[in-house]
Amino acid sequence: MEYREILETASTHLASMKGQIMPVLEVARPNDIEYAKHLAKVISKLSPLVGNMIEYNVCTELNKLEWLNNGIWRRQDPGFPDTVFDGNIYPIPGIEIKTWFPLATEITARFKDSIRFFDDDQTNVALVAWLPEFIIFGKPKIIDVWVGTAKSLAMARDTHYNNPPDYLVFEPEDTTDRTSNLQQTNTNGYKFQGTKNEFSKALEIVKSWGEGYSVYDYSAEYQGKIKQLLGSFSYRLDTNFAKKIKQLLGSFSYRLDTNFAKIDRIEHLELEAFKFACIEYKNIESYY
Repeated sequence: MEYREILETASTHLASMKGQIMPVLEVARPNDIEYAKHLAKVISKLSPLVGNMIEYNVCTELNKLEWLNNGIWRRQDPGFPDTVFDGNIYPIPGIEIKTWFPLATEITARFKDSIRFFDDDQTNVALVAWLPEFIIFGKPKIIDVWVGTAKSLAMARDTHYNNPPDYLVFEPEDTTDRTSNLQQTNTNGYKFQGTKNEFSKALEIVKSWGEGYSVYDYSAEYQGKIKQLLGSFSYRLDTNFAKKIKQLLGSFSYRLDTNFAKIDRIEHLELEAFKFACIEYKNIESYY
């Protein structure tokens, strides 16, 4: 078997898990209407725990298939992708598994890994949508599964966000000489924060790059241009978890976008269709 065949077989199996009950935990049936109302309000709080257990269980499911002694699937959380085929196959096939509780929130999972790491299309992303089998109680039930290539997600993300000078998408630094725990693989996005007059000046600089300046490119040449833009002017680092805000002096201001790379916002066409199919009431009703 070669890596594409392994990845296709695994992805097809994941997609076939639609409707499957996952024996990871069970919420007891409420005894009265008041407790049922309470469950309806708090059941979503189980999402992180159940999601992690489903991700682990999916790896077990993949190892039930026959891989002709080429290897086995194993979890490497917190590595990326979190499920990889451990064997004698190269490039190593991998699947990043994300879970989603449609009745709770938007798809909060993020996808920040650089498109540079998917040249061989050796990695897929699986989004597993689940609900309790009886809406607010019972075991988790997979209501649908979307599987796509990591490369297509990264391309959709970068195309959606990159819009210099208003929005800049940065590739990770080259860290190939570092140990595995110090490798950088994530992209980052910065949003323009200056005045209209400052924006006009920044736009003139960007236009001087020539035709196609707004088309995203992860090449060293293009990355060098936006780094010069960001490095020449001031920007503001603004994160939800930072205890200090560091501002570099200059002419323009940018902030780090904490919503950057949320899967729900990158406008991947196939994923959008999957999302709307899951949240339509008539479709969810059909699963029960």
